[in-house]
Amino acid sequence: MSSDERLQNPLTDALFEAILLLRTKEECYRFFEDIATIAEIKALAQRLEVAKMLKRNETYTAIEKVTGVSTATISRVKRCLNFGADGYQLILSRLQEQND
Repeated sequence: MSSDERLQNPLTDALFEAILLLRTKEECYRFFEDIATIAEIKALAQRLEVAKMLKRNETYTAIEKVTGVSTATISRVKRCLNFGADGYQLILSRLQEQND
């Protein structure tokens, strides 16, 4: 499945190309600290953890307790896992390969 065309534009392309140039976790920390708020970064990290937990069939209650996100956010992530652009599926698969 392809990404949403509403997201695609030269500025977003440039952002993603810049992100792809980051080589280490430390570089990621430095770049994201400059480009986003701590709350924005934490929200993205929480959503990834929610996706991982949903993939493991954990309950909304357990996910809410561990991540601190609302059930609305959990539902949104679940909808993306099931009907989204397959971005979560892609990264979860690659993370699993890395851990194997």
